[in-house]
Amino acid sequence: MLLALLTTPALAAPAAAAPPAHAAPRTNADPLPRPDQVGLRAALSAAVDRGAPGAAARIDDRGTVHAVSVGLADRRTGRVMDGRERFRIGSVTKVFTAVVLLQLADEGRLDLDAPVTRYLPGLLPGDTVTVRQVLGHRSGLYDYADDLFARSVPGFEAVRTRVFAPRELVDLSLRHPRLNRPGAAYAYANTNFVIAGMLAERLTGRPVAAEFRDRIFRPLRLRDTFYVHPGTAVPGRHARGYLTPDRAGDPLVDATEQTVSWAQSAGAIISSTRDVDTFLTALLSGRLTSPARLREMRRAVRVTATQAYGLGLRRRDLPCGVSVYGHTGAVQGYYTVAFATADGRRSLTAFANASNNGPVLDTLGRTLDAAFCGVPARRPGGPGTPSAPPDVVRPSAP
Repeated sequence: MLLALLTTPALAAPAAAAPPAHAAPRTNADPLPRPDQVGLRAALSAAVDRGAPGAAARIDDRGTVHAVSVGLADRRTGRVMDGRERFRIGSVTKVFTAVVLLQLADEGRLDLDAPVTRYLPGLLPGDTVTVRQVLGHRSGLYDYADDLFARSVPGFEAVRTRVFAPRELVDLSLRHPRLNRPGAAYAYANTNFVIAGMLAERLTGRPVAAEFRDRIFRPLRLRDTFYVHPGTAVPGRHARGYLTPDRAGDPLVDATEQTVSWAQSAGAIISSTRDVDTFLTALLSGRLTSPARLREMRRAVRVTATQAYGLGLRRRDLPCGVSVYGHTGAVQGYYTVAFATADGRRSLTAFANASNNGPVLDTLGRTLDAAFCGVPARRPGGPGTPSAPPDVVRPSAP
């Protein structure tokens, strides 16, 4: 296996064993154990063993960086993954989109508890779905992606170069009845964050790409982060992305070039591990919104025993008692796991250049243990932090 390792010596305390599952949650004042680089590498190597051409992760621990990469960034040329590549971050995009709307709320231009139809008249039937419900996946709207990608490879090829109007995607959702009444329950749907992008454009009179750029990319100096929709290319040095076919034994599909128009503000941003770490650190340390809006983003509704969802922000409760905030992402060719501590002092971004492969996603999720608990990431099949439900594209069995 091809392996690259880069580490700046850590300054934190020596690694400690994970406390039992019933341990009390840590507070921001509690020191975290030193990240476990061996466990981090083991998790990435297991992802490659499970079918990803390559994988990489970066931990930023108050300026001390631990970076590991394994495998290939490009199967055709044999180029080795070195961790500096750009890649499609999938639903981690939702955190960026939520930040834009929370900033608009800070500016008094958006009421989170107002109906969506106040700002987008006629988009949804009735006036019962609020902006807050959209950002928290509590609108009850159906996820149109379930129809588009019932079969992963044919579904992808049908939309690879297609350009959708946002209204088309919402209308695809509205062909189905609501999953539940607005506010009643969490139900993940890309439809919600297509609507969030539409709200940003209606309120500002500018493309959502310009809002991302001027509110987040430029102020944070995110040199590797782009919203190129409807362009199909990943700018600069990047990892090529590979979609696992529906039928076992068929060759991987190079899915790098695509519009991602079916996802747009729900999943089309391109970035790097460094830039995503920088973004999460800035967000959770309070540099992008007011303290009140950040508290609203982090106020999460329980989804499973170990996961909760706020406003565009997931919370993961790890076995060692640490809770981290961020998002997972899946878009054709790439899986991403990106989380940080509640105060933003330590962040992790990991990705694999594969999708439609559940075992790879599960294994990638185990980088969280190594990053925040200081214990070896578990091998597939063993105990450890389970992966979040895949976002944007649901992987089917390989």
